[in-house]
Amino acid sequence: MSSRILVALRVPATPERTFEAFTAEIGQWWRPNGLFQFTPRSPGVLGFEPGPDGRLTETLANGKVFEIGRIRAWEPPRRLVFGWRQASFAEGQDTEVEVTFEAVGEETRVTVQHTGWDSVPQTHVAKHTFPDAIFLRRHAEWWQSLLAAFKVRVGE
Repeated sequence: MSSRILVALRVPATPERTFEAFTAEIGQWWRPNGLFQFTPRSPGVLGFEPGPDGRLTETLANGKVFEIGRIRAWEPPRRLVFGWRQASFAEGQDTEVEVTFEAVGEETRVTVQHTGWDSVPQTHVAKHTFPDAIFLRRHAEWWQSLLAAFKVRVGE
């Protein structure tokens, strides 16, 4: 079975604006999900350190910063790739998120692919013992909800 989550949505903005909003404004549109927290103390505020050597982090209420993942590709305004891990992941348990921004007329299609979940066992707390198909569906629904909130942010 493929461990890929794939969701897409069009937003009413240029790829440049869309990339900027996705990265620089993530803390304003990101919606935490109780099932898929990064740390037991979540939720915090997400933020990207921009550039190819940057990272995605969550700053918790107590000021501690958790590194969700390193930037693996920073190609404004068309592509962003970053690692994604939860605090409970063991060595070798690694997922990756690739976001592409494609102009479609006067809009931008934002496509999110989240891969690598096969490196995390079904019994892991991050999967809540859901069978893989159900886990992937639930996680995809969360990404759809996140992109809907993102679309509202871009349209402001």
